[in-house]
Amino acid sequence: MTADEAIEYVRHHGVVLVSARGVVPRLTEAIVGAPIKGGWWGHPQGRRIFAILQAASDCKDILTCRLIDGKLTLVHRRLWPALTRVAIRFPADRISQVRDVHTATGRHKSVEVPFPDWLPAKVIEESSELSEAQALAELGSWVERP
Repeated sequence: MTADEAIEYVRHHGVVLVSARGVVPRLTEAIVGAPIKGGWWGHPQGRRIFAILQAASDCKDILTCRLIDGKLTLVHRRLWPALTRVAIRFPADRISQVRDVHTATGRHKSVEVPFPDWLPAKVIEESSELSEAQALAELGSWVERP
């Protein structure tokens, strides 16, 4: 899987976990095309996985957050209006954007941008056109229903 294919994978599924086990697919396993035992860093394709994950996270159409069970989750732009419409169902920190920044010393640091500060205004407009039921249907079966 290439970086472009990984981005398409996220678009197709809408919501995927980066590497944790959960109710939606894991991108790391899609990248290598097989289950990964243990951490993906130790996988023979670990550097390739890292590069593809970085490309997906850097894509302007993909939100990196901790939506599902507090684990790193990727959400494609096509679902942002639905997520915005039902945002009250989630703890605020779960829908904050997680960004990886490089410090002056070369280290990586995660920075969170609170919801809705990361949202384009157009998404807020689009979300107002959805009913709660429509938004939940778009997000999929992983969302707890009332």
